[in-house]
Amino acid sequence: MAARTENDQRTGAPRAPLPPRRRARGRRFAATVSFLGELLITAGLVLALFVAYSLWWTNVLADRAAGQKSDQIRDRWAGGPGELDTGDGIGFLHVPAMGTDEILVTEGTEPEKLNDGAAGYYTEPVKAALPWKKSGNFSLAAHRDGHGAKFHNIHRIGEGDPVVFETRDTWYVYKVYAKLPETSKFNVDVLDAVPEESGKKKAGRYLTLTTCTPVYTSDYRYIVWAELERTEKVDAARTPPKELR
Repeated sequence: MAARTENDQRTGAPRAPLPPRRRARGRRFAATVSFLGELLITAGLVLALFVAYSLWWTNVLADRAAGQKSDQIRDRWAGGPGELDTGDGIGFLHVPAMGTDEILVTEGTEPEKLNDGAAGYYTEPVKAALPWKKSGNFSLAAHRDGHGAKFHNIHRIGEGDPVVFETRDTWYVYKVYAKLPETSKFNVDVLDAVPEESGKKKAGRYLTLTTCTPVYTSDYRYIVWAELERTEKVDAARTPPKELR
């Protein structure tokens, strides 16, 4: 056989095949890379499904549960104003700055309560004062993302905005006077009967909204404070106050 020349190499003369051992190592490396690629794709799909479940499907389920309870309450209220009915909730929160949806308010802030698409009033670590009390802080919590995300748009609320709470026989009209965009999840002083962190020093009839922040996390808490401006009795047609028209 003639010796290969430098010219042969430049013009693409065939090379000698790789040894069997090197070919085997190459096949094993390619198989490993392929397996890892499939594993990453599968993990990505699982993560995407989890995110879709957390941020969409839980909202669907929560809105359905809250809607059923709300309908039951509305049916019981259909006869017109009457005694307070706390069967499945004490009333509805209306926050125009967050949207037109009414928010069912129930007792307690445990996850199983809030996961049903409602806002809950605190029973611990600081007990909320219900709106009809002569003084105190009507403090509420709701999810910001997933499970109905009723306080998702809390950041849209500004000072001076109205917040209305509706019971069977009374409209409670509050006015927002302060916000705290970020505080520790362990800061329970924001729930005090006189929320001094909001600038108040005397007893009054306050409303506090709390939820998680930043969005899609639960590292801190977002706080909005409001004070009662007036009440209006519910008429037979349940005509809303001017703030909701």
